[in-house]
Amino acid sequence: MSKRVNVVGAGIVGLSIAHDLALRGHAVTVIADQRAEESVSSVAAAVWFPYRSGTSPSLMGWLLAARERFEQLSTDRAAGVDLRDGLVVERHVGEDRSWTDAVPHHHEAAADELPDGAVAGVRATVPVISMPHYLPWLEKRCAGLGVTFVERKVTSVEDATGDADLVVVAAGMGSGALLDDDSMYPVQGQIVRLANPGITEWITDTENPGGLTYIVPRREDIVCGGVAQVGSWATEPVAEIEQEILRRVVSLMPALAGLPVLSRATGLRPARDSIRLEHVAGFPVPVIACYGHGGAGVTLSWGCAEAVADLADQV
Repeated sequence: MSKRVNVVGAGIVGLSIAHDLALRGHAVTVIADQRAEESVSSVAAAVWFPYRSGTSPSLMGWLLAARERFEQLSTDRAAGVDLRDGLVVERHVGEDRSWTDAVPHHHEAAADELPDGAVAGVRATVPVISMPHYLPWLEKRCAGLGVTFVERKVTSVEDATGDADLVVVAAGMGSGALLDDDSMYPVQGQIVRLANPGITEWITDTENPGGLTYIVPRREDIVCGGVAQVGSWATEPVAEIEQEILRRVVSLMPALAGLPVLSRATGLRPARDSIRLEHVAGFPVPVIACYGHGGAGVTLSWGCAEAVADLADQV
């Protein structure tokens, strides 16, 4: 049966949920005080990779479902999704490779492909999502399915209820306060965007001695990071940190040296020890929580959206 569903949150997770609920015939309203382009989703480098995604028995299923959806979308140029080859650097023996179970196109990196200090690496072809293209595209897709958007701040679940039959809380860092969940914490990040002269290969080096390091070429730029400051609420880029980021990425990929800086940004990853995706009791209408994706909101978005839509069908 069709339900009236209010989704709190207009980031990548909220929009993906709204899309899939509308696809199943529900009447969906997205309520948020920020549009997707203003959320932390817009800062994401957005290479499909489960960075700081916590633990969940459903994680592999979400990863698989999301990768498959992004691969389907890569056939639509307007969506801004490209399949690109890259390298996951490993600096310790026996690093967790469980994520490769969700990637059919991967193989061991050759020794001459690894940076100094690396003990191994994995090469894989995965989706890279150009967020300046993808977020407006996804908003348009939602609108085309009849999703309506209301721009206002939600201060409680009851504030989002209205005449809805179901409320979905997918508000990133704001979700914990709405559901009295004090287990959430920010993981602050900082990036710098460089002009892209045609580079396509991405690199992630999460255990780099100098700090989290990644290089993600998109269509018009290259997103370079990064920072993972647990508990930091800082929202302004720091020049000294940017210089350290540039030093590390140039060490990994010398072709980046001297490329023009297009922009810079910070963002607060909405982290939790495990993603919360479940029914929540105690409210006048049924409530579903979906938050705590850490640095993997984009990576898991479609998988979690499908899971929320399945839960909504059970209400």
